[in-house]
Amino acid sequence: MEKAVSEAEELPRAIVRRVVKDKLNQCSPDGDINVHKDALLAFSESARIFIHYLSATANDICKESKRQTISGDDVLKAVEEIEFPEVLKPLKASLSEFRKKNAGKKAGASKVKEVKKKRKVEEELSRETEASESKQDEEDEDNEDEDGTGDD
Repeated sequence: MEKAVSEAEELPRAIVRRVVKDKLNQCSPDGDINVHKDALLAFSESARIFIHYLSATANDICKESKRQTISGDDVLKAVEEIEFPEVLKPLKASLSEFRKKNAGKKAGASKVKEVKKKRKVEEELSRETEASESKQDEEDEDNEDEDGTGDD
């Protein structure tokens, strides 16, 4: 039997299993629910198809805006367009949380970049200062030699 989907397009089975079991345990906390292998395959394939459909819709929205990079807002619009309103609220919350975390990382990264830039400028200035002092010392020595006051 030939595989319908290439391995590159498959979702990781362990992650699919974990997500499905976690969700089912939230719905039924009284016992551990077993999921048959065929059911996991069906969940995985359904998620893969949903991702393809959602990404194609987001891509269309992006192209309509004459851009080449799909943004989070494009995905939100795509979710609205394919009529999955129950997904929209948790998705917006997750995206907002992600942006807050990344804003802190970006601020930290920009501070690090500023410090590195400042150090680089200081190093260049110190090199220039050393070079000019060295050049001045050489000129002073040359002037002393010309005056005959140098030790020869």
